[in-house]
Amino acid sequence: MGKITFQHGGAQKSEKDEQDADKTEIVVPLEQQHEELSVPVRTRKAAVSGLCCMTFGSIVLMSGLVLASIYFYRYYYVNQLPRENLFQCRVLYEDAVYAPFRRQQELEESVEINLEDNYEQINVPVPHFGGSDAADIIHDFHRGLTAYYDITLDKCYIIELNTSIVMPPQNLRDLLVNVRRGTYLPQTYIIQEEMVVVGQVYSVQQLGVFIDRLCGGKETYRLKHRSSRRRINKRKEHNCHSIRHLENTFVVETRICDQA
Repeated sequence: MGKITFQHGGAQKSEKDEQDADKTEIVVPLEQQHEELSVPVRTRKAAVSGLCCMTFGSIVLMSGLVLASIYFYRYYYVNQLPRENLFQCRVLYEDAVYAPFRRQQELEESVEINLEDNYEQINVPVPHFGGSDAADIIHDFHRGLTAYYDITLDKCYIIELNTSIVMPPQNLRDLLVNVRRGTYLPQTYIIQEEMVVVGQVYSVQQLGVFIDRLCGGKETYRLKHRSSRRRINKRKEHNCHSIRHLENTFVVETRICDQA
């Protein structure tokens, strides 16, 4: 005899429930799902912002370095001129006014000529014979100005460039090249120009980089040529100072006097 067995529906249901129990369903709140989706977007925005900040900082840093390099070059390396534009001069001349009993006097100076920027710089050391101050002089043909820095007084003086006396850079360079070669000697007489202080200059930055480099941070005064050619009387001699220098085929004595 065969045995027929019937499996109850309850057993099938229990097995199905066990299978469903193995498949655990996790329900995530909607707010948490939104946060999880937002995290990558925020990370991406933060990375982009950081990159922008780094780029901007790099631009600012490079701009600062460029400006610092320009400043450093203009103020410290502008004097690094070619050797052929640097001159050491010694000139013998006669002074019939202040030293009539001496045959000749010697003027010594160093000259820098910058043809590119169109200016001349003259350094006059303390003279051996006295009667003149040590000085640094700049003739800026681009600005049309001359600056005298009297080293003895530690003061600067500014005046319009006198092109009737001061030779342009190219001409002065040619003259000094010929003097260096011994093919030409300047004339041995001296001429005088008299100037008087007319006011103080409180800022020299607008006068150009070369004058600013020479006179920046120093007492600076404006000059004008004395209208009268009369000699200054002895009582006022102590208010005047002289600078002797060569900037042409003759020696020039620049007398700078305070206001009477």
